[in-house]
Amino acid sequence: MSHVEKSLDYTAGEMMTVTAARALENGTTCFVGIGLPSEAANLARLTHAPDVVLIYESGTLQTRPEVLPLSIGDGELCETALTTVSVPEMFRYWLQGGKINVGFLGTAQIDRYCNLNTTLIGDYTSPKVRLPGGGGAPEIATNAGEVFITLKHSKRAFVDQVDFITTLGFGRDGKGRDGVPNIGKGPTRVITDLCVMKPDPETKELVVVSLHPGVTAGQVQEATGWEIRFAETLESTPEPSAHELEVLRALKDRTAQAHAGQ
Repeated sequence: MSHVEKSLDYTAGEMMTVTAARALENGTTCFVGIGLPSEAANLARLTHAPDVVLIYESGTLQTRPEVLPLSIGDGELCETALTTVSVPEMFRYWLQGGKINVGFLGTAQIDRYCNLNTTLIGDYTSPKVRLPGGGGAPEIATNAGEVFITLKHSKRAFVDQVDFITTLGFGRDGKGRDGVPNIGKGPTRVITDLCVMKPDPETKELVVVSLHPGVTAGQVQEATGWEIRFAETLESTPEPSAHELEVLRALKDRTAQAHAGQ
């Protein structure tokens, strides 16, 4: 199906956000990262999953922001939360205590085994770029029941080997979680603006399981820094509904106006 044949007019970014939002089930307790994960998680809350419990690293529990936060320290999160706890309690009791179903993360780089890099680009001793760092992502990926990852698809982001493992997926060989007790499943799906991927149950290597409407396997390969695998039966990701698009666009409009001081 080509872009012009789509039943609704939407962008690749909107397709990604809606698909990521649909991955969250109602009633799920979700530890949310800032950026694309936050956009998807709040869209889920405003549509099919009104009882999803959104938790941010700053200690805000069951927050219901009217606009998307600029950071974990955004007052909007605290003002709309059921309660706010200390960061040590957030990590020690809620996260390490096994009370988080899903961690929703973004990243700068990802490799075939779902290792994430948000530390630096280039050589560690003389990097080309310093990135913001891991924050709570390493602990989230270790202790949440499972992890969803969302990011835009490009060869700069999808690399053969990440320059630095900030957040463990399955290690350099896919066996990084083998034999480790009291650890979550790790990444269970990666959602981009082109496709949906899941780790192979045996090797843990990412496999494309669904292509978004209008996207070809060749486009995905062209945007990936390794010879990516495709499922024997590729699904087509369902298009966004008019309601999902309306809610998402209203959320982003409110956010833009609020951050512009209007």
